[in-house]
Amino acid sequence: MNFYQVWPFLLGYHACDSTYAERQYLVSVKKSEYETIKNQWQSISKEQAKRFTKFKERRALIEKDVVRTDRSLSFYDGDDNPNVNLLHDILLTYSFYNFDLGYCQGMSDLLSPILFVMRDESESFWCFVALMERLGPNFNRDQSGMHSQLFALSKLVELLDSPLHNHFTQNDCLNYFFCFRWVLIQFKRQVCSYFLSCSFIYLNICFSVSTPLGEFEFDKTMRLWEVLWTHYLSEHLHLYFCIAILKRYRPKIIGEEMDFDTLLKFINGLSGKIDLESTLRDAEALCICAGENGAAIIPPGTPPSLPVEDGISYSQLDDEVL
Repeated sequence: MNFYQVWPFLLGYHACDSTYAERQYLVSVKKSEYETIKNQWQSISKEQAKRFTKFKERRALIEKDVVRTDRSLSFYDGDDNPNVNLLHDILLTYSFYNFDLGYCQGMSDLLSPILFVMRDESESFWCFVALMERLGPNFNRDQSGMHSQLFALSKLVELLDSPLHNHFTQNDCLNYFFCFRWVLIQFKRQVCSYFLSCSFIYLNICFSVSTPLGEFEFDKTMRLWEVLWTHYLSEHLHLYFCIAILKRYRPKIIGEEMDFDTLLKFINGLSGKIDLESTLRDAEALCICAGENGAAIIPPGTPPSLPVEDGISYSQLDDEVL
């Protein structure tokens, strides 16, 4: 199977035990549902839009983001690229589908590989919906989803690597904000200006960086996502992946006595220098080593946990980033 065949199953859009006929029927039903939701914003007149502040703000933010998302890829390159227009339409439709969460910067980076793989507007939308059921809390304005993951990361490091944990304790690094961008959108490349509104800690650093940041090339990001979405060993394998990177560079981090600012600059400098396959192997080994103790450390409901039946509550108070 290729990405197109596998991703709908990994994301839960198609049930693993579904038949071909059942999947074709679902695609047809969901396409009609998508068009209905899309029509909600397409039917807004100019006069109505003048009185619909939230719609205008979200549309403006999406328009600004999609034109700088993965434009180095031929799939999104060039002026008046129809795929960029599809990114826009899917994201604006999602902001109506999940009005409580709406749109936040960074979502375009999560959608881009899905559209690249699926090549279909409706199916891309529903796969994105399924992904956001898991990662939506990352975009809560109160950062609760992010804080819960960084807290779990801290406890796992304490369990798996006490020397590194002690170093972070001594250097006031236990908030693990240096791993923020890794966790936020699953190691996907993104423009650093995104973080200007995420956390005050990033303010000075982000002003000094003008190039896109990201750990892996586009195809390797898709490979990593596919592994993470299997929930093989753990639905929080991405946290063990973070630890695998930190452990690999532990001698340098401790040896150079890195404080928070130095560590954050060092982490940013790892972009493009991390070997994916060996780090995945290390992450799997760490997860096995942690075992039930590791699973017990992670609080229930920590993203990207599979969604519960009664849905997810979003604390998105307005449309500022996080």
